[in-house]
Amino acid sequence: MTPAELAAVQAHLRRLLGNDRITLSTPKRRNASVELFVGSEFVGTVHRDAEDGEVSYSVQIVVLAEDLNQLN
Repeated sequence: MTPAELAAVQAHLRRLLGNDRITLSTPKRRNASVELFVGSEFVGTVHRDAEDGEVSYSVQIVVLAEDLNQLN
């Protein structure tokens, strides 16, 4: 993703989810997934898909079972 795309997707996610702590991090390796953070916590990845002239972005959020146990 270009820097402009990163900024636009980040701004959209912040508005949509009502959280200004959401940040997208550029991958260090070329063509690697963009990392999604809330504050300093890694929560998932963002992928760009361009097909048939349409561009979309998908978000994959990771929830670890050990994190669920912290709620009890």
